[in-house]
Amino acid sequence: MARAFGAEAQDAQIRATLAQRMHRRPIGLFTGVVCGLATGCVVAALSTVPLLRMAGSLLAVVAALRVVLAYVASESGGSAGDWARRAYPAGALLYAGTIGLAAATALLLETQNDLKILLVGFAMTLGAGIAVGNAARPVIALGQMALTFLPISLACLVLGTLPMLTMGLILPALAAGLTFVTFTAYDGLAQQVRAAQEEQRLAAQMQEQARRDTVTGLANRYGFETAAQALLLHDETRQMKALLWLDISRFQEINDLFGHHKGDLVLAEVARRIRTLLPEGAVAARFGSDEFVILAPVPSHRGVEELAAQLGQQIKNPIRIGTDRLEAGVAIGIAFAGPGSRDLEKLMQHGALALYHAKLAGRNQIAFFNPAMTRELARRKEIESELRGAIQRDELALYFQPIIDLATGRIRAFEALVRWFHPEKGELTPDEFIPVAEDTGLIITLGNWITRTAARACASWPGDVHLAVNLSPAQLRAPGAALGISAALRDTGLDPARLEFEVTESLFVEECHETTVFMEHLAAIGVRFSLDDFGTGYSSLHYINKYPFSTIKVDRSFVSGPATGLRTEAIIRAVAEMGATLGMEIVAEGLETADQVAGVRAAGCTLGQGYYFSRPVPEHLALRLLEEERGLAGRLLAG
Repeated sequence: MARAFGAEAQDAQIRATLAQRMHRRPIGLFTGVVCGLATGCVVAALSTVPLLRMAGSLLAVVAALRVVLAYVASESGGSAGDWARRAYPAGALLYAGTIGLAAATALLLETQNDLKILLVGFAMTLGAGIAVGNAARPVIALGQMALTFLPISLACLVLGTLPMLTMGLILPALAAGLTFVTFTAYDGLAQQVRAAQEEQRLAAQMQEQARRDTVTGLANRYGFETAAQALLLHDETRQMKALLWLDISRFQEINDLFGHHKGDLVLAEVARRIRTLLPEGAVAARFGSDEFVILAPVPSHRGVEELAAQLGQQIKNPIRIGTDRLEAGVAIGIAFAGPGSRDLEKLMQHGALALYHAKLAGRNQIAFFNPAMTRELARRKEIESELRGAIQRDELALYFQPIIDLATGRIRAFEALVRWFHPEKGELTPDEFIPVAEDTGLIITLGNWITRTAARACASWPGDVHLAVNLSPAQLRAPGAALGISAALRDTGLDPARLEFEVTESLFVEECHETTVFMEHLAAIGVRFSLDDFGTGYSSLHYINKYPFSTIKVDRSFVSGPATGLRTEAIIRAVAEMGATLGMEIVAEGLETADQVAGVRAAGCTLGQGYYFSRPVPEHLALRLLEEERGLAGRLLAG
């Protein structure tokens, strides 16, 4: 009994599990009580002894109540089912005691032998069956055996005959053996339940790990999709939902400069800051290496704007990792799901499009999805597909615009410009297809083709005429980019000193190691670099000081834009003086009139480019310009 009470106290959860299984499948319980009902009814009907008839009737009533309780416990929910299950132990003990007393009464009274055999046989059968049937509750099992066997054993001792005395001693021994059977069955059941519970725990743990990002502690992609879908399907608030897709800028640079360990610490800190701002009921996850996604119920469009602004500010704040002070930015794309919307896939597509436009707009920008983005995406997909075919079918052509020495009027260089003549849509401007090429990686193939084709053309020009080629950041950062350009120069026979790459300040906004290595490698073999569109970005002197630029191109807005005047002239003069001091060429773009040419020349610019001299022309016309220029040097300036 001590062990029974110990098992009851220690394994409450196991007992509850086993009891639930018993009540879910109560076939054994129903069988036992139906047999008891039948036994009680037979005894009550056939016994000639009033006291035994009363015992039989009581047994039938208790058995009937057990049938009702068993049914309610297994089939009913709520308070009725709970009450029936709580009443089960008391009912089991009452039922066993009633059977034991009825059997003992039959033994002590003068009645039919067949009724004695029926009652004692049923009592002993039930008492033995209890050992296994109620093994989930050892206390109840032992209590039922005691209440069943003890009255019979006492009755046998009262009768005093040798057979009865033998039975009276056998029953306690039988009870001891059945107790062992009870605990053996209980231990086996308990081990099964423990094993099942451990499997469930491990499965739940593995499922949680499968849904969790180990670096940030946020959900991963799978976990987010599961939680977000549940939020859309089961949200009772019927609020509008906002998806915020965040892309951390400069994270790759942090990884490259400080290592992946500190990069992980930065991600963990970003995740912590995101958590502090999450609205109630929101789901947040880390997507990819440096992207985070949030789905949140929101009261209004204005509320989302404020949340996005707070997220942007928090992430832009410096992050202290050890002795290092790191800074990152963030682009945020936002899409909305109306009340009742359940299409997570479409919402994710809209969020990704919004993020794409935020990144196009520059650093630390926020963009909201609108349907025009979908149309634009379809248009870009169409251009991408057609551009791949155009490269293969040689639909692209190079045009060359001369760059003129403002002191002599001679052609000093040609800038190579790509043109696409679509067989159905006519000429497509570079502004239409170059951004698509950059976003899809086609710019690498296109840029290599431009460099090789232009270098081959330049190799046939006079040796003092240089070639200028625009360089995309994506092309520069491609693996082996410098080696590919070196191979193109070698194959075409062009002197590297005649090639100049034009790059914009956007290349340096997120400085990276690859940029420095690329430029240093090519500069070492003689290739020159020009800083294009100077004056439209940060116009940072840091870039000029750090990188090997030999030329600065003043943006056309300072030459022919609507805001030209004394201020822009002063700016051009200052840049020209700086270039002269540093030994750099200064190119004025967008020259369209003789007065503009005279103005930039007076300001100190050394080179000029624009429609005043020539529009971009095909290769054969570029050769003709060179031929004419050799005999008529200075004609354009004199005219």
